[in-house]
Amino acid sequence: MAEEENKVSVAEVRKTVASSLGAAFGFVIGLLWSQVVLGGFAVAGISLTAQNMQGNWGGWAAFLVTALVVTVVMILLIIFISRWGSQGLRKKRAP
Repeated sequence: MAEEENKVSVAEVRKTVASSLGAAFGFVIGLLWSQVVLGGFAVAGISLTAQNMQGNWGGWAAFLVTALVVTVVMILLIIFISRWGSQGLRKKRAP
C-alpha cells in the first residue's frame, strides 16, 4: 500500500501541468494589458514613462486589437489545457 501512495498518477501530473500553464498564460495576458494601458496614457498625453507617443491613436488602436486577440487566444488555451488536465481525473472517478 505504501508503494501506491508514493506513485504519482498521470492525472495528477496533467492537473499540475494544466494549472501551471494556465497561470503562465494569465501572466502573459496581464503583461500585455499593462503595456496597452501604459500606451493609452502615453497617447493621451499623460506622461508616465520616458517615451512620448502623443497623438498616435492608430498605433495604440492596433496595439489594443493585438491585446484583445492575444487575450482571447490565451483564454482558449487556458480552457483547453484545463480540460486536458482534468481528463484523467474524470476517468479515475468513474466507477
